[in-house]
Amino acid sequence: MSAPKTIAFFGATIGCGLATLSNALDADTRCIALCRTPSKLEGLFSDDKTSRLTIIEGNVHDVDAVKKCLTVDGTHLVDTIIFSIGSRSMNYKLELDDPSICRRAIATVLEALNQLRRQGLTGRPRLIALSTTGISQFGSDTPYIVGLLYYYLLYSPHEDKKAMEQLITGSDEDFTIVRSSWMLDGATNKAIRVGVEDPKHGRESDAIGYSITREDVGKWIFENLVQNDNGVYVRKIATITH
Repeated sequence: MSAPKTIAFFGATIGCGLATLSNALDADTRCIALCRTPSKLEGLFSDDKTSRLTIIEGNVHDVDAVKKCLTVDGTHLVDTIIFSIGSRSMNYKLELDDPSICRRAIATVLEALNQLRRQGLTGRPRLIALSTTGISQFGSDTPYIVGLLYYYLLYSPHEDKKAMEQLITGSDEDFTIVRSSWMLDGATNKAIRVGVEDPKHGRESDAIGYSITREDVGKWIFENLVQNDNGVYVRKIATITH
């Protein structure tokens, strides 16, 4: 019998990260989450679920704290990494509190993996990173009006996501980048359409839409990239939308 999967979470306190974590705990999956403020996660889940959740206090820019999240029993690496770190807007102008957080945080995760392997830990985690539509180099993947809004309102965070993606696709890790359309709150029963892009060779299929909910993104990630992963999206970029 194979050992149960272990997932490391970076960005699990809100949004898609929290939604993915909730689905993982519902499925009795062992989870490790890095939190600057553990109280944001403590108390959100019932006792039977929190028994499967390890919360490590720390900052994603601290390589030693990140290494603790990536290690299982001191001998091997986690099976999956869910990276949903993002910056927050400070005001109505959408100025960011940390405009380079995604690229710096993913660089720390990649460095932590390299250090742990040099220390003798085994394993090859699947790195799943949340990105956004509107940044593909192979043509538009949004409706025209959404593309305009992205350009004028979200230029800075999108540049950060681009830099994050380049670090991931330039690594030797087994990754899947998930680009979601404009995100809303609330779970739905709507069908999710999926487009696939190869970061080197271009678009394989399109899925162009206006929006999707954070809860539906988290559910899709867990069901298709963790629970029932068949390798279709390895080293690919998946665009998901309603």
